[in-house]
Amino acid sequence: MIHNLPVKAYVGVTDGDWHRFLAARQVLNEVNFWRPAGEREFRVLTPGEPFFFKTHHPQNQIVGGGFYSGFAKLRISEAWDLFEEGNGVASLEQMRRIVSRYRREPIGVDEDPVIGCVFVRDTAFFPTGTFVDPPADFKPNIVQGKSYDIGDSSTAKYFDVLIGRLLGATVEVDTSSPWHRPGPVYGDPRLTPRRLGQQSFKAVVLGAYGRRCAISGEKILPVLQAAHIRPLPAGGEHRIDNGLLLRSDVHTLFDRGYLGLDPDHRLLVSPELRREFGNGEEYYARAGQRVHVPERPNDRPNRDFLEWHLDTIFKKH
Repeated sequence: MIHNLPVKAYVGVTDGDWHRFLAARQVLNEVNFWRPAGEREFRVLTPGEPFFFKTHHPQNQIVGGGFYSGFAKLRISEAWDLFEEGNGVASLEQMRRIVSRYRREPIGVDEDPVIGCVFVRDTAFFPTGTFVDPPADFKPNIVQGKSYDIGDSSTAKYFDVLIGRLLGATVEVDTSSPWHRPGPVYGDPRLTPRRLGQQSFKAVVLGAYGRRCAISGEKILPVLQAAHIRPLPAGGEHRIDNGLLLRSDVHTLFDRGYLGLDPDHRLLVSPELRREFGNGEEYYARAGQRVHVPERPNDRPNRDFLEWHLDTIFKKH
């Protein structure tokens, strides 16, 4: 058996209005568990690990959950553009009012402050009357949440039940051995680690690349797109190491094979670009140069995905 790092779960404290709004809209299976202040990053879980929602006292119960899908610092308007009602509110104006209330200071008309965005995919909210009490050691004074090693004998059985609730009664999960491993497990794609939701993929790639096109350096946000190295129809996934932040026209050239990256993240330019269009000097001037990649090594383009793109998509001749 391949042993992974201990599998973790997180129990996050949620506002009752946020929970009730989303529980009434279960068609939204990707949500933003946002925090009003954007200073501190959330690095407790890795994508694919379970995240549960617990309401404040006096209700104080687990009301649902999903699977962690990444973190990004976004402006309120960006969070709304990406997730809309998945933020747990009906409008951008309402979201601004709630953030103001939690910060206890008004947001100016021209202000667009940054908030911390914790993304959760494949969410499920439990029916009223079937909520679950929190772990016994979850103290009332915990404001944001608490992480757990669900492989620990003291918590394994408790989280067995909760994960089973998320996946459906027909799926059994044994947390005494790693269920969180590469590839689909038990035929259920929700248990695939590193996979992100569609909207969180966009947000996480945007943040990892510092809002800057990997190839051109462009920083004009409306023209930046989260590109897949190996596209979804060809077996790719929403994973940060399968992503590149690219200007829209650069994205098109990459998808059509006129541009590529070698495993060392150096730009490759197909001779077909000049042959077909008599153009492309901007790219030829940068050929062989390393492109801009994320600071965190695990967030950088995956070697296997880059080699797939070169072998399958890139126009070598």
